[in-house]
Amino acid sequence: MTTASETLPLAPAGAAEPLLRVEALRTWFPIKKGLLRRTVGHVRAVDGVDLQVPAGKTVALVGESGCGKTTVGRSILRLVEPQSGHVWFAGRDLLTLSQAELRPLRRRIQMVFQDPMTSLNPRLRVRDIIAEGMQSFEIGTTEKERTERVAEALKRVRLNPDHLWRFPHEFSGGQRQRLGVARALAVEPDLVVCDEAVSALDVSIQAQMLNLLKDLQEELGLAYLFITHDLSVVRYLADSVSVMYLGEIVEQNETEALFGDPKHPYTRGLLAAVPSPDPERRSIEVQVLGDVPSPSNPPPGCRFHTRCPARFDRCPREQPVFYDVGGAKVRCFLYDEPGSSA
Repeated sequence: MTTASETLPLAPAGAAEPLLRVEALRTWFPIKKGLLRRTVGHVRAVDGVDLQVPAGKTVALVGESGCGKTTVGRSILRLVEPQSGHVWFAGRDLLTLSQAELRPLRRRIQMVFQDPMTSLNPRLRVRDIIAEGMQSFEIGTTEKERTERVAEALKRVRLNPDHLWRFPHEFSGGQRQRLGVARALAVEPDLVVCDEAVSALDVSIQAQMLNLLKDLQEELGLAYLFITHDLSVVRYLADSVSVMYLGEIVEQNETEALFGDPKHPYTRGLLAAVPSPDPERRSIEVQVLGDVPSPSNPPPGCRFHTRCPARFDRCPREQPVFYDVGGAKVRCFLYDEPGSSA
């Protein structure tokens, strides 16, 4: 049975409170023109996103480049300031806190960035890069103790602790990304936001990083919000998946259920784009048409209707709500059309 709701239910009744709960998050960037730099419009990078990350679990946020995934991660950490919404963590709404009130909670939410060469200070040695957060949050009482902690952090991410006096450029790309993970873990967080953390690595190095992240999760009880466009990575690592299109979540489900039976046409198109040696699978692929519209001028109604092979007459006119379809949350009129075989 299919039921509809205006907002996405974030947890069933009686369920434990998730570690992170995002509600109606909106982050728009102004478009300025002219000599006076007047605002003439907005890029709607994130436009009403709801998601949750349970403690100790991995939630993947997937979608095409430019859909707003990275902005969601940066908005959660307030590296960019959202216009509206709620980001609940440890019982507090991060978007209502001053910078001074937010500071103690920053230790508990860390981020691993896509490119370690731009996120690691090339002028600092590894010891100082990793110890910087410890010093900021007053972890360790002496410099000697922090140095010992840095060595332990390097061993934890399977790097040689004797290399703590090297500079970032003396490491390979995979090793630099491990340094980024070590820096995040050095302040003992509960949640790590991984923004395309393995996309710049070779396939063999990707596998090593994913195994490392899994092992660290089991060892430390970490939760991950894993932002990526690589669906093969998602299937291996994530417990659940949120699919994003043009600033909105269009489908949420448990990982195996989503891969086994995707509900939204966009999700089907994403999965169809993954190369497969199975000729029968290739013959039934659902193709996503055309290009992504501009987030500064999104289509009316359902934002996917301009590319959807299953669109209805109502799609350009009405904004679909979320429908509960066999445990999945799907923003699509396929599940509100009488006689539909979706």
